Amino acid sequence: MQYEVRVLDAAQQVHRLRVDALDEADARRQAESRGEMVLSVGALRERLSRRRGAFALLLFAEELHALVTAGLSVVEAIDALAEKASSAESRAVLRRLQAHLNEGLSLSDALRLQPDLFPPLFVGVVQAAEGTSDLPRSLSRYIAYERRMNAVRHQVVSAVIYPAILLVVGSAVALFLLGYVVPRFSAVYASTGRPMPWASQLLLDWGRFAGAHSVSLTLGFVALVGGAIAVARSQLRQHGWWRMLHVIPGARDRLATLELSSLYLTLGMLLEGGIPLPRAMSLSTAVMTGARAAMIDAARQRIEAGEAFSDAIELAGLGTPVALRLIRVGERTGQLGDMLGRAAAFYEGETSRWLERFAKVFEPALMTAIGLVIGLIVVLLYMPVFDLAGSFQ
Repeated sequence: MQYEVRVLDAAQQVHRLRVDALDEADARRQAESRGEMVLSVGALRERLSRRRGAFALLLFAEELHALVTAGLSVVEAIDALAEKASSAESRAVLRRLQAHLNEGLSLSDALRLQPDLFPPLFVGVVQAAEGTSDLPRSLSRYIAYERRMNAVRHQVVSAVIYPAILLVVGSAVALFLLGYVVPRFSAVYASTGRPMPWASQLLLDWGRFAGAHSVSLTLGFVALVGGAIAVARSQLRQHGWWRMLHVIPGARDRLATLELSSLYLTLGMLLEGGIPLPRAMSLSTAVMTGARAAMIDAARQRIEAGEAFSDAIELAGLGTPVALRLIRVGERTGQLGDMLGRAAAFYEGETSRWLERFAKVFEPALMTAIGLVIGLIVVLLYMPVFDLAGSFQ
């Protein structure tokens, strides 16, 4: 963690130092070792949290897996990763891990002391591996899990990016025509004094209004865009980008199913790693939204009360017909984790096919709609020109 230390140097000048330290006492010791008097120490939590993306958890898991599989101990592996770290933030994170391990803490306990960087799901996987002394295999499962989750997210986002770009560009062109081109055409046509088709007249009336109130309309448009951005950012903070995708036509049910498949994949990975079912369900709430997290907690309470897993998730609304059949098979055969993984794979494939169909249908439909709107504006603008040309013949 980064700390800001106010010190008094030998010249009796007060200045600030920024240091990476394990705690305030460590930051104070580092400053005092420079021969300066410490006046105050404060943690820079907000700035560090904004830069949490500087530490790549998946890359850390992959490199740790490679080193541990090669025969290095956990302490040696963390030390090697700290030496090769290219960024100061990553090096500070790894040095803190190394210090905690040297103090005698287990890897899971050391990870738990940095909750902003290491989520409970990853800590739980490592803790279960410590109980079975099989850290490489558990890390391998977590890496495969993260790659599958990232692939699903990438596929969903990729299916949305192109329509979003089309919508933004098409809207910008339409607004340019309505806000800049139409007012200038209306000034030209007003001088002719000729009657015009009612649709063209309506568009030109808008042009005259926009030309007369251009400043007010511009300010209103900027305020509207700013409000929309603020609302979108608020929704992203509260619900995440996943919830924002529900505005896409027909996507709500598919995204709900995909969210359930993420739950099945998470539970399957945790169960195969040796984590008990109630504990696995508690950890899996980290990948769910608020409403589904409450449903998972209700199902966990039913399981702790003695109900079967399949009955508990069905009553909690977390089951699908295919998944429930596979889960019941897993309960009978003792392969619940494997069957949950199969259920996740089934729905991932189904969602992938739906995304392909969505892209093939929605993108041309959106392009057609944007083209019709822009084309209609252009035709209405040029209808008076055609009328004038006909009168000259």
